[in-house]
Amino acid sequence: MFGIGIPELVIILVIILIIFGTGKLPEIGGALGKGIRNFRKASHDKPDEIDVTPETDDKSAGSQQDNTSN
Repeated sequence: MFGIGIPELVIILVIILIIFGTGKLPEIGGALGKGIRNFRKASHDKPDEIDVTPETDDKSAGSQQDNTSN
């Protein structure tokens, strides 16, 4: 996995601990978890195809009919 072993992960975690401190780690972990959860939800909820059919606007159709009768 990218050539990262246990010693490298420990060093990275220690650096993160030094930078952010112990108080911010739960917040960062929670935000990371929410981001991953939202990404998974969005990737599963998206439709396979995009509907590009134009919608008809009833108001604009009615105003065009009124203008043609004059």
